[in-house]
Amino acid sequence: MKAFFTLLIYRAILPLLFLIAFPGWVVKMLRRGGFGTALNERIGLYFDPPDFEPSHAIHLHAISVGETIIAIKLLREWQNIYPDTRFVLATGTATGHQTATGANIPDLRVTYAPLDFTWMIKSYLNRFEPSQIVLIEGETWPNLLRFAEKKHIPVSLANARISPRSARRFNFFASYLRPFFSKLSCVCIQEKEHRSIWENLGIHSDNIHLTGSIKFDPQSSTIPEQRPDFREMLERFGKGRPIILAASTFSGEEALIASAIRDADPNALPVIVPRHAERRHEVSQALDRAGFHVTLRSSFETPLQPENAVFVIDTTGELATWTAHADAVIIGKSFLSTGGQNPAEAILANKPLILGPHMENFQPLVRHLHAAEAALIARNSEEISAAIRRALNPSFSQKLTQNASAILSSHHGATQRHLKVLHLQTKTA
Repeated sequence: MKAFFTLLIYRAILPLLFLIAFPGWVVKMLRRGGFGTALNERIGLYFDPPDFEPSHAIHLHAISVGETIIAIKLLREWQNIYPDTRFVLATGTATGHQTATGANIPDLRVTYAPLDFTWMIKSYLNRFEPSQIVLIEGETWPNLLRFAEKKHIPVSLANARISPRSARRFNFFASYLRPFFSKLSCVCIQEKEHRSIWENLGIHSDNIHLTGSIKFDPQSSTIPEQRPDFREMLERFGKGRPIILAASTFSGEEALIASAIRDADPNALPVIVPRHAERRHEVSQALDRAGFHVTLRSSFETPLQPENAVFVIDTTGELATWTAHADAVIIGKSFLSTGGQNPAEAILANKPLILGPHMENFQPLVRHLHAAEAALIARNSEEISAAIRRALNPSFSQKLTQNASAILSSHHGATQRHLKVLHLQTKTA
């Protein structure tokens, strides 16, 4: 009865949520170049004959860019171990789609994941006939789960992520969510303390597997490396300057962090990497108002005022390389927004970490980093400046990076542990 009631409410609310979100979605697609990238697939419309599709392939669903990167890591390892396996990677955003196609993985079909309306899901499943669907991190959709079950397609959840906020919601609404979550064939969890939450959502304990996080797995990650042309650009601002990188910043954080860097060390060069490159004009204006001279990566010229310069990286796909050139890394979306961004890349590059107070999406990793004195936490401009000064101390920096690497090592081999579980699901399908 609760399943019927929940589904009834979901079917009533879904169109309303779509209408509310649609204008903002259109704006994002315009900004990020999504139009012209087969967006018709998002609503289950396909123009090419189905004969050209890789039927009975393994489908990975990764809605955001971050999830797409995780899916690509998993997919590459899967292909290495099982080279004859075919894959389809379904994304939910234009930037995720661009990331997937830009990975240049041979024979990979990149599509858009359909919205969770009944006819769209049916169209997608009938066209591709997946042998298994692997959802990345948390994209569980009731209609997808229902119709996949009817077609006897196993649906697994990889790298399952639960924030404290999600945990409270899951526990409160467990009786209503259980009929849908229980349809999952298996769940690969990152932390052992999450097991009870998934059991409460109806997953049998035998189908819950502690694998660690693919996102934080050093074994399947590429260590960020420096590039000579990047070093040359940085040196044009002045040789020997400390490089403080602000990674994946959100609105309002750029001026806050750049000012804190200037207060910490006037000789330090702020390198700002906005989460969304299309915000370049907004970022430039905010930094200009704060008294900085902005140089954009996309139109690089030798800065005219290097002593008061900020270097804004408004190109995509380069964050890891710029991280390799940094002396300290400040994680964005953790000061004036909530959730935070992935700190693993900086840890892999052996860079001291400075985090804001809002890293909810990366708990309990951040809690472990804090407890092990493996990262610095700053709540405001003054604390960011103080943290930068500490991070630039060589002996203290070495202690931070060693402790952080030790924390990350607990996820070593997570990708292969996932494969041992997920490939078995496919073979028994």
